[in-house]
Amino acid sequence: MKKFTLFSLMTVALMTLTGCDVIGTIFEAGMWWGIILVVAVIGLILWLFTRNRN
Repeated sequence: MKKFTLFSLMTVALMTLTGCDVIGTIFEAGMWWGIILVVAVIGLILWLFTRNRN
């Protein structure tokens, strides 16, 4: 019974830690996409303002 409890605890811990790693990777990728999109939108706005000035 004691081995079963230890095995169950290890299994749950491994599943939880792997899930946190995956979520962290997803948020990191989302952060980079957000940065790229913000830079693109700012560039588009600046391009539109300079185009109207001529």
